[in-house]
Amino acid sequence: MDLPHISSTPTASGTPGGVAAPRDNPLLDPRDLRLPRIADPCVLVMFGITGDLARRKLLPAIYDLANRGLLSPSFSLVGVGRRNWSDDDMREYVADAVRGGARTPWRQAIWDQLAAGMRFVELASFDDDGAYERLTRTVTDLDATRGTGGNRAFYLSVPPAWFSTVTEHVAASGLVDEVPASWRRVIIEKPFGHNRASAQELDAVVSRIVRPDDVFRVDHYLGKETVQNILALRFANTMFEPLWNQRYVDHVQITMAEDIGIGTRAGYYDTIGSARDVIQNHLLQLLALTAMEEPISMRASAIRSEKEKVLAAVKLERAGVLDLDATTARGRYEAGFQGGVPVRGYLEEDGVAADSHTETFAAVRLEIANRRWAGVPFYLRTGKRLARRVTEVAVVFKRPPFLPFTDAATAGLGANTIVLRIQPDEGITMRMASKVPGTQMELRDVTMNFGYGASFNEESPEAYERLILDALLGDAPLFPQQREVDLSWRILDPVIEHWAANGVPEGYRPGSWGPPSAHDLLARDGRIWRRS
Repeated sequence: MDLPHISSTPTASGTPGGVAAPRDNPLLDPRDLRLPRIADPCVLVMFGITGDLARRKLLPAIYDLANRGLLSPSFSLVGVGRRNWSDDDMREYVADAVRGGARTPWRQAIWDQLAAGMRFVELASFDDDGAYERLTRTVTDLDATRGTGGNRAFYLSVPPAWFSTVTEHVAASGLVDEVPASWRRVIIEKPFGHNRASAQELDAVVSRIVRPDDVFRVDHYLGKETVQNILALRFANTMFEPLWNQRYVDHVQITMAEDIGIGTRAGYYDTIGSARDVIQNHLLQLLALTAMEEPISMRASAIRSEKEKVLAAVKLERAGVLDLDATTARGRYEAGFQGGVPVRGYLEEDGVAADSHTETFAAVRLEIANRRWAGVPFYLRTGKRLARRVTEVAVVFKRPPFLPFTDAATAGLGANTIVLRIQPDEGITMRMASKVPGTQMELRDVTMNFGYGASFNEESPEAYERLILDALLGDAPLFPQQREVDLSWRILDPVIEHWAANGVPEGYRPGSWGPPSAHDLLARDGRIWRRS
């Protein structure tokens, strides 16, 4: 099938988002941060609108954007799914999702404006040719009646196995054919393939219908304020960057822990596992932002270039030797008690195969082969049914080479640490030594805390609000491109292949911090996991 290749065309105003350039209106300056970035009029076609992600995150985010005045009054939403729904049925479903998940208050006028542009297209299956013909007619009608200008975004919130089918049918329908002064974009949810080869195949399919810069791969962690604040912390403050290297940093720990099980996600999770679900995207992206060099600007291309250099330099070897038994750990939660409540083991969860080898805990030790980070280990871990829900980056510094204090005075001291708290208590903690009040010279660790809630009056937007708006604006800094995806799979593929050839994951108690092998991973280097 010959698929058309479209180009990205600037908006009529000449700037992303339709804000007039200074030459058009001298009273408006796009550098003025008080000006909101408002998306162009467009149609957002959402495949998988009846799914859990759409109901919990995407639909509330769209309403919140509209409520904040960041979507054009002409914005239109077309839901595509297998339900036998009318347009009104879809509106009722979206309203329920918004009332249950939106963070901004219900405003009837905003809802009426948004609902007027909602349409539903039923498809019997993802390869239903008739459904794509109806979709084409629906979108064309919205262009004519809602003034959406031919601008179209396609959100693929569908199982990865159907990405190629949906993409090819969208292309064959003519929905992405090039039209002057309009744009076409494709938004893809993770996982981006299940290994390096499948990710490359997916990219080849999507790249045949839209330009690489018009493919937006959603890693929702990159939309979180505290993840973006890593760049501000490092590059807007003189005090940190001189210490951010192998001369002063002992090691880095990156953790994403959850205190819940897989719930109803067995159909997805049992084919993916913790490493593919979290390490390949979220944690390696956090590593890249933590370790990258300073970009020449905040443009997407500049940030992406530095992240790619870091990921290309990541290696699995320890002291020059590749021993994945020594540098990785995996586990699977067993039945037991968590928070005083009995919980099932992973193999007892509904929908999990009895002979499953899927891990619910994964940890890996990495190094970065460059001048800044040579010899500094980066420890990444993620898991289900762990002691608490927390996502953080902990930069642990080396101890002073000499302490003039007695051993008794410093007995309780730990290492200086900067902790970037991603969730749930967003902020930054610095741990340092201080004298205990009294007549004796006794030192103790103290912390200095910055919290978003205490420092800013404005509530942070949800990650999906920022990401959906940026995709509609064509603003790409928060979206990994194919090169980053490819480099991440290069790192993880050997680990997955090694685990597949070496039996079942090690069991661990619910409410613990993972299997014993996870603690051995750091003990081999004379270190321990940070107590989160």
